[in-house]
Amino acid sequence: MTWLAETAMLSHGWRRFLLLVVAGAIAGLSVPPLFIVPALFIAFPIWIWCLDGAEPGRGWRRVFGPAFSIGFAFGWGYFTVAFHWLGAAFFVDGGIMLVLMPFAILALAAMIAFFWGVASALAHLFWSHGAWRIVTLATFLTIAEWARGHVLTGFPFDLLGYALTPTDEMMQITSVIGIYGLTLVAALLAMTPALIWPADNRSLSRRLLPLFIALLVIAGQLAYGYNRLTGTVSTERTDIAMRLVQPLVYEHTDFGNVDPVALIDRLLMLSDMRMDPSDQGLADITHLVWPESSLPFFLSTYPEALARIARMLPDGAMLLTGAPRQQYEPGDTTRAGPPFNALLAIDTNGEVVASYDKSHLVPFGEFLPFGELLGKIGIKQFVPGAEGWAHGDARRRLMNLPNTPSLLALICYEILFSGDLGDTASAQFLFNITNDAWFDNSIGPAQHAHHARVRAVEEGMSLIRAANTGLTFATDPLGRITAELPPMQMAALDARPHERLASTVFSQVRYWPLLIALIAGLLISVVAGRKRKRVV
Repeated sequence: MTWLAETAMLSHGWRRFLLLVVAGAIAGLSVPPLFIVPALFIAFPIWIWCLDGAEPGRGWRRVFGPAFSIGFAFGWGYFTVAFHWLGAAFFVDGGIMLVLMPFAILALAAMIAFFWGVASALAHLFWSHGAWRIVTLATFLTIAEWARGHVLTGFPFDLLGYALTPTDEMMQITSVIGIYGLTLVAALLAMTPALIWPADNRSLSRRLLPLFIALLVIAGQLAYGYNRLTGTVSTERTDIAMRLVQPLVYEHTDFGNVDPVALIDRLLMLSDMRMDPSDQGLADITHLVWPESSLPFFLSTYPEALARIARMLPDGAMLLTGAPRQQYEPGDTTRAGPPFNALLAIDTNGEVVASYDKSHLVPFGEFLPFGELLGKIGIKQFVPGAEGWAHGDARRRLMNLPNTPSLLALICYEILFSGDLGDTASAQFLFNITNDAWFDNSIGPAQHAHHARVRAVEEGMSLIRAANTGLTFATDPLGRITAELPPMQMAALDARPHERLASTVFSQVRYWPLLIALIAGLLISVVAGRKRKRVV
């Protein structure tokens, strides 16, 4: 390890760049659902050692110089591994898209790695040679992770903190500090081995102390989680019974070829199917749930669908389904822009009594940034529809439906945004419909599902999740799965949400403690950096 530390510090040029890409790729093995957590402790010290040996830049190279390229290379390796599953979407169209796939993944990883490059460059401006330098890099890296989760609508997949949530016990700390707070902790812990090598005439016990502290922190995280799981009572609600249908609808890839009649036939059959001899079908169900993209057509093209749904539903029951919703001019039938990706609530009269339109859309997936310009060169969004989707009103996420506890409607991607889900104070449970069929046979669906579970822990609310091809499941407010369907199985699942917890620390204070910690980290960095300059 001393050889590796010295090699990293003395490396430069393309050799250093390649070393960091490999190190970042190793760190990427820690993402859900892989969770190879030791990879962080192997990889992150290399970033520290390379910054130790980085030559200072002059002028604009002080920021976009060697230190930037160090962080960028590490991030490029990390995000290439973390986001490789996005390439599965290219298999939907096939042909030339498969040729473009590796270039698209590398380009996306490079775009996200830019944030880590800036973090590395800024950290190097305040660099020191003592233990405080890991605080400096961890602070700027956490700020960069926050930025990529918010800038240009945000892309908060695989925040570093998720690496420390592989078990139910380890997830519980997010109820206190949230996933961004855990990102700061993960960065600090992963960098501690950099303080062991090289020895620099320090005693072995002094060099190992930070690593032992890191292991104690992880042990404390496990102990806290175990205590919370065993000491918290979670009660199933008795006023709502939901049936979640996992229909395996692939017609979403081409709306023009959908046969509405055949599709409704399949959905109705699945909805009332008996999963075992004791299954009563829809007899004792209050809410039937069809996931995102389960109706890949406008209901106006098949009006009989609403009548057939009404005939199927028991008295007092309701269907919650994903479906496109067209905008019209007030009092007119003239289209008023792109359609919405919506959640519709349909009652036993066949009426749409409420709806929520997805407000946080996926860039390049559901809308095309700079669409007019990029469209001219042939770039389009993955989801069908030349116009993309329209942005809905996030204030409508809280749905107060008849005879239904208040639910927070989150469509697909929207479940990722920690601390920005909507009116969580009024909601009784989280309700997530999604379609991850674009990424079947990859780690993407499992990764998305894990992120959703962490939101339940943060907010202290149970989660009901209906997915087109999987993973369909329900959790309690502690993120534990209480009912689930295997992926890629056409079936239905009966589940009930749980009573929400009184509150979590995170739901009360959000990220104010993290902001204080980051300010403290910046102050420490400034002081440590000045001391180094005085010594030099």
